[in-house]
Amino acid sequence: MSDSRVQQEWDERYSGAEQLFSGRPNTVLVAEVSGLTPGRALDVGCGEGADAVWLATMGWTVTGLDVSQVALDRAASRAKNAGVEVNWLRADLVEASLPVGGFDLVSAQYPALRSSENRDAERALVTAVAPGGVLLVVHHAGFDGEAAKARGFDPADYVFPPDVLSLLGSDWDVHFEERRPRETPLGDDEHRHTHDAVLLARRRP
Repeated sequence: MSDSRVQQEWDERYSGAEQLFSGRPNTVLVAEVSGLTPGRALDVGCGEGADAVWLATMGWTVTGLDVSQVALDRAASRAKNAGVEVNWLRADLVEASLPVGGFDLVSAQYPALRSSENRDAERALVTAVAPGGVLLVVHHAGFDGEAAKARGFDPADYVFPPDVLSLLGSDWDVHFEERRPRETPLGDDEHRHTHDAVLLARRRP
């Protein structure tokens, strides 16, 4: 699928609702990052900006990356209302001009990153982390893959925390949880997501 088509699909999705997400920062991000010394942060798939704005209020210098201009416009409005500055970048992660080792925190919360044979998205996440920096990747866990495919979503097409984990070598200190209970389950009763897969890793200095 072309980048322009992906951008159009996400713009249409956001345009279909006044607000697509809760407006609150993701709980795993808050739990894992609150004690870190602020530096440069990359919020991958930042959407309407709740995570990026929260990071900025905590003192981080934040770049919010998303393919949807509709989402980024909402995120910019949220940042203005909060009195913080965020660098908003409309781009696909793989195609974005990001500095190698440019971020002290790379956060990807439930990202819709397409998998590929060359594992480009996973590599882009890993290479963006600075020495001493933290990588935090969170996604849904424990859902029924066949049921997801019946609804038009094939998990095999997307990047999940274990995919990123497999690229981390001896220069990383890794913590990984396959199933962490969500504080606020998502979805309807039949397809409710009650657990997350969480990858937290720090690149050694």
